[in-house]
Amino acid sequence: MSGSQIKESNKRKVENVPLCKYGSECYRKNPTHFLEYSHPEMKKLKAENEVKKENKECVVPFFLSTVQGIDHEFNKYAISIKDILSENFDELKESVQFNYMFDVEWLIKMYPVSSREKPLLLVHGHTGSNKTDLEASALKYSNIDLVQARLPIAYGTHHSKMMFLFYSTGLRIIITTANLVEQDWFQKTQGIWKSPLFAIKDVAYDGKNDPFKEDLLEYLSSYGNSKLGMYAEKLKEYDMSSANVHLVSSVPGRYTGFKMHQWGHLKLRKLLLSYGPSKDLVNENWPIIGQFSSIGSLGSESSSWLCGEWLSSLSTCKDDELKESKANLKLIYPTIENVRNSLEGYSAGCSLPYGIQVAMKQRYLKDFLNSWASDSVGRSLAAPHIKTYTRVSPDCKSAAWFLLTSANLSKAAWGSYEKDKKQFMIRSYEIGVLFLPKKTNCATYTIISGDESEVCLEKEFLRFPYDLPLLPYSSSDKPWVWDICYTKEDSHGRLWMPS
Repeated sequence: MSGSQIKESNKRKVENVPLCKYGSECYRKNPTHFLEYSHPEMKKLKAENEVKKENKECVVPFFLSTVQGIDHEFNKYAISIKDILSENFDELKESVQFNYMFDVEWLIKMYPVSSREKPLLLVHGHTGSNKTDLEASALKYSNIDLVQARLPIAYGTHHSKMMFLFYSTGLRIIITTANLVEQDWFQKTQGIWKSPLFAIKDVAYDGKNDPFKEDLLEYLSSYGNSKLGMYAEKLKEYDMSSANVHLVSSVPGRYTGFKMHQWGHLKLRKLLLSYGPSKDLVNENWPIIGQFSSIGSLGSESSSWLCGEWLSSLSTCKDDELKESKANLKLIYPTIENVRNSLEGYSAGCSLPYGIQVAMKQRYLKDFLNSWASDSVGRSLAAPHIKTYTRVSPDCKSAAWFLLTSANLSKAAWGSYEKDKKQFMIRSYEIGVLFLPKKTNCATYTIISGDESEVCLEKEFLRFPYDLPLLPYSSSDKPWVWDICYTKEDSHGRLWMPS
């Protein structure tokens, strides 16, 4: 019996059973009880809640993940992985999961029971024992298939985090910052972009106004894999022109000529040059804010990469390719105290892999660093694994653009010039979405937080995941590094003694 037949059968059964005498106050948890007695009030309430959850797409362009251990009020505009994979609105046919880390057994449990045997493709970058372990986990499930991404350059990773969810009535694409492991969806701050439900293209669709789809197909093609090639053919059947975001991806390799601008920070530069803020609107006083959960080796001086090619790309304005001036730069990365006092305590630091040897070589970063603070959305104690980049007005009330991505602050993720800027090298796979106010006929986003979100009825409003204005490091603050000891007890009374 198919999933739809089972649902219809259960529906007929429920229609012919007596009402539960407790009504909306029913406290029973046994599934059998809900087959024997009808609960129309609860069904109505559940439907209303689901509609509210779906309507949040009209309120903000991206979501935060739900966090356990914070006030329920702060999860009002958040979604969980079970929300993402829910079949409340349609029947899932198959799915594809791109990610860096997988807990296969946990992931299967996150799918609705009716979807757990549907075709599932996992795209990973594991090698050696990690690959062997993943293959062993996947072998337990006949519906799971694997694709190993090629990593041709040393120290590269498959860091992209994306889902394809194929439903009977359309396709939904998810781009997130969370690994597919339980701890990433528990007490961390994560970001999620949830696409509209893309329908099969109609006869009037010509594909000319669908840059999101064009970039996504180019990204899939970069894997050079036949299984992903088949999914690319499926994606071609959908109209994705309603995405209202641009893809900013990274693919490992060395690029020359026009291909240099397909990926990494040069792709972002290209998009901002075409669709970004007007140079008459923003100036050097509109700072770039970068927020991330890991820092790579950036060079011994800030000018070598961070405030050189990378900041130059992020400072780009529309039709202003020759502009030499750069924006002020502010960075957000957790302090030791941020981690120690977090909901997870020092354990949160496992997801903030900044090493002491690298940190010692780039002390200049402290001049740019700001603490993690997120009181406005209740996540100051939920360690950030989210990665965002944006450009805001001096009064912190407007944003010219906003990028949600898997990319941390590293050359491996964003790319770097070689051969006197004639070549561009990237080590890792990354993927993110760029929100531009121009897509909604507005010059800038209006930044909101806290209870102000209740009046957010138009798409030009943007809820930030952290507090503005920023909180610069104090003289005693130090960035978290994960490979040294900390002997002051954390929020769980534990010390940090890495082996």
